[in-house]
Amino acid sequence: MRCSELREEDLKYPRDRAILVTCGLPYVNGPCHIAHLRTYVPADVFVRFLRKMGREVVFVCGSDTHGTPITVKAEEEGVSPREIVERYHRHFLELFPRLGIVFDNYGSTDDPLNHRRTQQIVQELMRRGYVYPKTLRLPYCPHCDRFLPDRYLRGVCPHCGAEARGDECDQGCGRHLEPGELLEPRCSICGSKPEMRETRHYFFRLTAFEEFLRGFLGELEGTENARNYALQWVERGLRDWNITRNLDWGVRFPGEEGLVLYVWVDAPIGYISSTEEWAQRRGGDWEYFWRGPGYIVHFIGGDIIYHHCIFWPAMLKGSGYSLPYAVVASGMVKVEGRVFSKSRGYVIWVEDDYLKEGLDPDALRYYIVSYTGHTRDLDFSWRTYADKVNHELVATLGNFLYRALLFAKRHYGVIPEGEVEPRVRAVVEEAIEEIGRSLDEYEFKRMVDAVLGVASYGNRYLQQGEPWRRIEAEPEAAEAVVHNALWLVKAIAVLLEPVMPSKAEELWRQLGYGRRDNVPLAEALKPLETGLRLGEPQPLFEKIPEEKVRELSERIARRVREAGG
Repeated sequence: MRCSELREEDLKYPRDRAILVTCGLPYVNGPCHIAHLRTYVPADVFVRFLRKMGREVVFVCGSDTHGTPITVKAEEEGVSPREIVERYHRHFLELFPRLGIVFDNYGSTDDPLNHRRTQQIVQELMRRGYVYPKTLRLPYCPHCDRFLPDRYLRGVCPHCGAEARGDECDQGCGRHLEPGELLEPRCSICGSKPEMRETRHYFFRLTAFEEFLRGFLGELEGTENARNYALQWVERGLRDWNITRNLDWGVRFPGEEGLVLYVWVDAPIGYISSTEEWAQRRGGDWEYFWRGPGYIVHFIGGDIIYHHCIFWPAMLKGSGYSLPYAVVASGMVKVEGRVFSKSRGYVIWVEDDYLKEGLDPDALRYYIVSYTGHTRDLDFSWRTYADKVNHELVATLGNFLYRALLFAKRHYGVIPEGEVEPRVRAVVEEAIEEIGRSLDEYEFKRMVDAVLGVASYGNRYLQQGEPWRRIEAEPEAAEAVVHNALWLVKAIAVLLEPVMPSKAEELWRQLGYGRRDNVPLAEALKPLETGLRLGEPQPLFEKIPEEKVRELSERIARRVREAGG
């Protein structure tokens, strides 16, 4: 296999159709944390590699703005839900570019466009007989004078007996829970035992889609954990899904006062409305993806597989929209070996704990994608982070790049003449082949390992070639070694860019090429521009000192102690 063949024929995503990549929408009731990045960084890497291979890709996301977590937080702070939403929407909008995560559109589910698209889809589902009313007896808190949807209710999971919230068994089996299912319910605000009152809600006829979902999941591309997990739920038997809530904040259910749509109705529709916004701004065609032949690829966290592989495709099928081609679900996140938990203190805040400490955004991207396989749990610890930075980025990757560039700058000042040796070329060709295979399998660690393997080879090649010893007695041989080393540096600049875009940009400058963005993958195998004046070589990475590791680790320990975790 060669690079040109890889780009044209060897991927799941051929050139004949454009690709829409989405990320699970961040819920804007708080700032960005390390678990968010488990989805957004790999998706951004995926998009950048596809573009390098000549694929047309549209990359969208947006803020998830409705539901009870936001209204609960607003009540706690004594502000309106809109104030909470606007605060954290702006936070994510500004933070993502600082991490090199660049969307073609970043929208909001509270945008009027999403309200309209959501109501249109719900009305179409009603017209086709997939949404119907039903009178229910639901928990009502006389003290707070309201029904208790989702996060306003705590109790015992009827399936596993664990402590659970009203919409999900968040501490136990993880099952989605319908309103009224909890045992021993209590108001999460005042702690009172609620009484049961009648109210009318609307249900989505999910049971009508069981056979469709079996077929859909059997053909769904993406990660096995997404397919297998969803199929287990279908095989257990589905139930119709309550899609309304007694709230003031959210997308109004058409024709009903006092009811809004459940957040998991309008949140994924945010993918459609964000694509519509992109189309309006860029002159694109959103229907090409959502009512046409374009590929739709969802990157999500492992905790929302149920929603994306069962509810969402059934809603799309029932309302006449295109279906996802692939669902790529990540593993979960741990912090210092413990399950990620904001309430228990096992959390890393990206802004306060990382960026404000002056740490490198590209190094964090590297950690996220290189720690483990995409479907496995990622454990963030400051010790492991420092080890990866110091040993892999500084001692292996950075060491080779700086050695090669510094020697070339001191002794030649320009890229010297030479021919690429077949054995050197083969190393890069093998790395490109591995990148293509791992892209198809959504295994981003293997992509990164392939690039690091090129750097490891470069270190050995320089050490064995000894240009510093041969430059006087064998100047042509030394020049050939340096030419090949710089050719490897250029290949790394091409292959590194999707993972560490800022470092790749700096590497191009040091090579003398100036600023270069989204360089095609084929460039990795092309000749150097000999005679090009080299830039000033600088180390790309800095070691993380031991005292910094201790300081940041103690911060987590203190946070856990304060939370009683």
